[in-house]
Amino acid sequence: MDPLAEGLERAAERWRARGLASPAAMVVSGSGLAVDLGAAEAETPLAEWLPFAPHAVAGHPQRLAVLRPRPDCPVLYQQGRLHAYQGYDPHQVVFAIRLAALLGARTLLMTNAAGGLGPRRPGELVLIRDHLNLTALNPLRGELPPAWGPRFPDLTDAYDPELRRAARAAARRQGLELAEGVYAAVPGPSYETPAEIVMIERLGADLVGMSTVLEVIAARHLGMRCLCLSLVTNRAAGVGAAPLDHQDVLAAGQAAAGPVRALLGALLADPAAVPGLPAAAAGAPSGAG
Repeated sequence: MDPLAEGLERAAERWRARGLASPAAMVVSGSGLAVDLGAAEAETPLAEWLPFAPHAVAGHPQRLAVLRPRPDCPVLYQQGRLHAYQGYDPHQVVFAIRLAALLGARTLLMTNAAGGLGPRRPGELVLIRDHLNLTALNPLRGELPPAWGPRFPDLTDAYDPELRRAARAAARRQGLELAEGVYAAVPGPSYETPAEIVMIERLGADLVGMSTVLEVIAARHLGMRCLCLSLVTNRAAGVGAAPLDHQDVLAAGQAAAGPVRALLGALLADPAAVPGLPAAAAGAPSGAG
């Protein structure tokens, strides 16, 4: 068996052997955005499931929790993601996404922190409608198991239109403004230069950050529906006067915790947005972690 597929299969077997619930959906939190989505019925370190050592980044707790916002909807909550700039290859970055999909998850909800371009201002919440992959990386390189998905997957609706409609409707009910925009992913970890920001804006981006697109590509390849809520934490380099600082990103995430929690909670509570599992599967036992 391919080492990548073997590592994932071993992790899935250990998950099932522990009696943990098979997830209907997955949530991944961005920098400073590991909001409280309710009590966990199980919680483990992310490192417990990875065949490689994770490295800490401020604002990313690196935990996996099983939540149950509805009886029929176990959710795998990854609090803190992995980034390519930490030295991981693309397959490592998306390992937990693939694990969730192989365990049964069919919906992926993510958050990220991003720099704002054009009219986007700090504190805004923006639904990503499309992306620019400027990382020169792709988690589909190599010979992947054919059962995972097509060799050349279509990314036309990488950010699911129905999920975006549901998110906009939930935001209206809560009196929140929710814009839409294009997210440009760059390798990091240095912030962009002002000249690079000019280039990225001319390419059509509204937001810029160092995550998300590799996870979305892997998720879509495995048939998952994707939505990403981006928090504008700062004006991009050369757009705002202040120097960029990761601590400001984390502070902005804490300030936006309420609206982010409310929107994610509304989506997870809505069976039309996030379908649950069949009754028999949803009732499977789960263990303590």
